[in-house]
Amino acid sequence: MKIGHRTDLPFERDQSTRFLPWIVALMVFLGALMFAGALVVSETINRWDSTLTGRMTVQVPVDAASDEATATLTAMLDATLGVTNVRAVPEAEARSLLVPWLGEEILESDLPVPALIDIELSAGARIAADQLGARLSESVPGTTVDDHRAWLAALINLGRAVELLAFVILALIASAAIVAVIFTTRSGLAVHAAIVELLHQMGAHDTYIAGQFQRQAKMLAIRGGIAGAAAAAIVLLAFAWVGRGIDAAFLPPVTLSIAEWAALLIVPIGAVAIAMLTARITVLRALARMP
Repeated sequence: MKIGHRTDLPFERDQSTRFLPWIVALMVFLGALMFAGALVVSETINRWDSTLTGRMTVQVPVDAASDEATATLTAMLDATLGVTNVRAVPEAEARSLLVPWLGEEILESDLPVPALIDIELSAGARIAADQLGARLSESVPGTTVDDHRAWLAALINLGRAVELLAFVILALIASAAIVAVIFTTRSGLAVHAAIVELLHQMGAHDTYIAGQFQRQAKMLAIRGGIAGAAAAAIVLLAFAWVGRGIDAAFLPPVTLSIAEWAALLIVPIGAVAIAMLTARITVLRALARMP
């Protein structure tokens, strides 16, 4: 018996599948948001790690700040083992660092700010901030050294934990989608049991019958995936629009790059693939138990 790719099962009259597109849409919506959150957190952590680790900042109190003090500290830092670059931060740049907390007014105000010296360390260099600060303060009293790694490590660890949690939630969402497809497919098998048995008797292979359910699951998942992806895109664009004026230090970006938008397509495509594969395996296992 030569079997084509026509549909021999009346899926259009099957009420057991009417909720599957909605379930897939919800799973894709939640999955896309979780994946987008993971991408944002990962990008933020990488930015922190690349721009802030391996650096230190020397702060010279206002009452001790002067060109002579800055020159003295710069010379001492240049001679320190493990330091590759030393840069005195201009006052305007130092004031701009306070804008996220104090507003634009700080740029024109007379509020005194400490002098800053930015230090770049060589790869793998480990310099004790307290010891370096004590040595520098002998020449310029009150000088302190801020080691970015000391407080940034906790933030990076927290970010990695959030990133891992997002992927765990993604796995749970995928698991819930698999369970929903299994339940829907088994219900469809029960509804069409007489036709499935007739096809068996006519010589239809199990793979053909499984292909019928697989194609049905694919069409339903595509409908749900498009709806869920569109809803997630609207929410993400709304977040980007609301946060377009936010420029606070260390806050993660609220926008996605073109590559990240493309990566989000993995979620609806993965949902369709999961639905197809789950439906096929479920039917093949059920048919294998039939006499």
